[in-house]
Amino acid sequence: MFFQSGAGRASSETVPLAISGEFGDVRRPFLMSFELNELETRVLGCLLEKERHTPENYPLSLHALAAACNQSTNRDPVSGYDEKVVEAGVNALREKKLASVIFGAGSRVQKYRHLLLNHFELKPPEVALICVLLLRGPQTPGELRIRTERMFAFPSLEAVQSSLDDLAIDATPLVHMLEQRPGQKERRYAQLLSTETDPSQTGAEPILVFAAPKPEPDAVEPRLAAAEQELAALRAEVAHLREEFSAFRRQFE
Repeated sequence: MFFQSGAGRASSETVPLAISGEFGDVRRPFLMSFELNELETRVLGCLLEKERHTPENYPLSLHALAAACNQSTNRDPVSGYDEKVVEAGVNALREKKLASVIFGAGSRVQKYRHLLLNHFELKPPEVALICVLLLRGPQTPGELRIRTERMFAFPSLEAVQSSLDDLAIDATPLVHMLEQRPGQKERRYAQLLSTETDPSQTGAEPILVFAAPKPEPDAVEPRLAAAEQELAALRAEVAHLREEFSAFRRQFE
């Protein structure tokens, strides 16, 4: 048994929009949009993912949430947040009514859960798409179909596109289609819950590893610090390539 804190539904005086589809009519309220930073985006995505991948361990303790944020698979970029930083991120989500803390009966361990569905009444395929977009950034419908497989098995690319269209046409859209890049065949989609930008659209270099601020390395060891950073980036890239290859191979199994 758990006791929940801060989980009340956000009030809204607005009129919801009805969307009809395979899962029945979904009424999505017209609420103000959220502007999540990178940390909040990662934490929310992890809470959504673990609720569906490992429901027996959900809600998550702070330790489990930090581990989920920093895992090397299904994350782009790979992060290195410590627990204090993750705690600050989930508390920021609580202030925005996107997360709550609960206490197990007879236990002092705090556990966290998301409240996204208190704001948006999403269908299962839409939740899967939002989750993967939060965790991995902009993606094509083909990439989304592969990467949402554990949360929802889309029968076709057309089904993915249909769900993306539903998420994009609402009065409070949750995804949008990015401008096509030179030489790109498929259009990519990004979620609109956060303020993150697509590096390929701005010309900025993609960030492979981000973490809590750390003290400057000793002046006599600058080369060691640089080597450690390069090694962390290479490990993140290898993990990403392994996952991409596994997803590609599954298409032919």
